[in-house]
Order: sequence, then C-alpha cells, then structure tokens
Amino acid sequence: MSAAVEISREVGVKPACDALSVSRATLYRRRRPQLVRSSRRSWRALSAAERATVLHLLYDPRFVDASPGEVYATLLDEGVHIASESTMYRILRGERAVRERRAVRRHPVYARPELVATGPNQLWSWDITKIRGPDRRVWLHLYVILDVYSRKVVGWLLATTETAALAERFIRETHENESVLPGSLTLHSDRGTSMRSKTVAELLDDLGVVKSHSRPRTSNVAGQPRPEARS
Repeated sequence: MSAAVEISREVGVKPACDALSVSRATLYRRRRPQLVRSSRRSWRALSAAERATVLHLLYDPRFVDASPGEVYATLLDEGVHIASESTMYRILRGERAVRERRAVRRHPVYARPELVATGPNQLWSWDITKIRGPDRRVWLHLYVILDVYSRKVVGWLLATTETAALAERFIRETHENESVLPGSLTLHSDRGTSMRSKTVAELLDDLGVVKSHSRPRTSNVAGQPRPEARS
C-alpha cells in the first residue's frame, strides 16, 4: 500500500491503483489522517459512588428478581431517578451480571447415547428397505443385518411383505448361522413396526440379545444414537 501511495503522487491515483490492483477507496482511507480519540472521561459519566449506588439498588432484595426495565419504571412511579435503563444494563454488563439472576433450575446437558463395538458379533444393526420389483407397481422388502464392527452383512432376506413373523424367523436364522453366544450381542434398529413388535421382542429375550432403538421422532441419522464401531 505504501508503494501505491508513492506511485500515485507521480502518475496519478487511478493509473497507480489499476497497476497495483488496489482499490482507490483503500488508498484514500490510508491517506486520511487517523482521528485521535480523546481518553478524557465524559462529564455525563457516573462517578464511582453513583455507580456503587446503582449496583446496590439492583442487588437489593426488593429488586433482585426484577429486570432493569422494571426497576426503572418502579423508581419513576416513586419519583426517583438515579440512572436510565440503558445505564443500568451497561453497569450490569460491566459486572457480568446480565443474566437470569433468579435461582432457576437449569437442565443438565445429557450425553448422546453411543453404542460401541470392539469386535465382531457384538453389535448388529438391521433394517427393512423397500426396493423396486421386476414389474411395475411391484415392491419387494429387503431385510438386512449388518455387523457394525466388520461392516459384514451377516444376514439378508428378500420377501414380498414385511411382517413380524418374517422378521422373527430372519433374526433367529442369522443368530444361529453366526453361532452368537447368549448375552454377547446388541441388536440396534429404528422404531419400525416390525422392529418394535412383540414377536421380535420375545425372540430377542429368548436369545439373550439386547435390543436398542433410535430416539423417538428423530428421522435424521445425525441426530440418532447411531452405533459406532471402534477398533
């Protein structure tokens, strides 16, 4: 920028800015002398004693649950004026007290549930998806169980309908084919009709499989307690 200032004195502002790809507004702003702001305290500023009086009033038990606007209006009704509402807010901001000053219960931040797999056949995820059939208006249902740790498809079934009985048979056969030990597997799914059916719930209880479902009314994957594998 200093080079543009020097060149502009010889060839002019526009040719110098075009040659150096510098905006003329920037050049003019750099040429303008900087304004020196006065550090002198305004005569309208509150003194330290007046500031302490305002703080003492805002922290008084009478006004501890009131906003500065309510305090200001109440004092005006009583014929008292010590500071404007904006001044009260400014003093509270300086004291880091612009917040809910009542003892209000705050809800804790809960950690999102997380499923972790450290080896195969510890965590499975299953779903039923509609796929287009061989003919028009014909749809098939694809049942798939995925091992979260290895990403292996441990079982799949293609059927013309989606029923709890088919889901029960599908899960049982996959469990037997993989020789899963009782109490070592968690099966995660969404909240579909077949997933929450009594037939499937009783089967998982008999096999010693822990069932897990996504959060209710949460359709986006990012917001669900998504199973994650760690090696």
